[in-house]
Amino acid sequence: MKLEEVGEFGLLAELERRGLAHGIEHDAAQLDGLVVTQDALVEGIHFRFDLISWRDLGFRAAAANLSDLAACGADPLALLVTLGLPGETQLADVVELYEGLNEPGVPVRGGDTTRAQSVLLSVTALGRAERVPGRAGAAPGDLLVVTGPLGTAGSAFRSGRLVRPPLRLDEGRRLAQVATAMLDLSDGLAADAAHIAARSGCRLVVELERVPLAAGALLEDVSFGEDYELLAATPDPLDFAVIGRCESGSGVVVRLNGEPVELAGWEHFG
Repeated sequence: MKLEEVGEFGLLAELERRGLAHGIEHDAAQLDGLVVTQDALVEGIHFRFDLISWRDLGFRAAAANLSDLAACGADPLALLVTLGLPGETQLADVVELYEGLNEPGVPVRGGDTTRAQSVLLSVTALGRAERVPGRAGAAPGDLLVVTGPLGTAGSAFRSGRLVRPPLRLDEGRRLAQVATAMLDLSDGLAADAAHIAARSGCRLVVELERVPLAAGALLEDVSFGEDYELLAATPDPLDFAVIGRCESGSGVVVRLNGEPVELAGWEHFG
């Protein structure tokens, strides 16, 4: 069986089934109040330098990890950075990269560097949280909310650009107090909603006409991923946009004005 056949989540499910990985269903690992997450960006897969600067790459790598902490309602403590680079890389470019990594205001405390054929950037973020909603607590009757407009990344990519992810740490801390399940939208709305549905054992119904869209975005852009807004199931929506609900059943149903719609999502090994 090839990875392109089972996909990322088929791989993770198999590792869990064999007892080779534990507690990997959430956006971050939880260890006695410490929240730890890790994300890698690979040149040619996740970014190209004709679309992004070194500084924006650094910010993007930090923000993607901080988004996972936000989904856990965590306060960020530090970043660890592993960097693989070709030997001919300019020192000034690496300095610019680290300036971007430091922009969110979370200190870089360590990491590793190594020679590589292309740029590989892996960031580990550490934080602390009093309450982590996780993905497994959603229940029928909960509402689905998002913390901001979707489609920003997809719309930008269609025009040949990459945009900076938002930082939703404050929103994550607020929602963590009431949410039954929460994650960040990195793989597309339907694909990420399916993670909550599978772990919580309920059906998520998304009403596309209620989804706030970024300026210039089309509905299909919400399936692109990389918006890094938070999606939460909660009995109390606070002041966030309600885009659907949880009900008895399984899977994800996406509707537009009552009619079913198919939304794809990002597949790492597709």
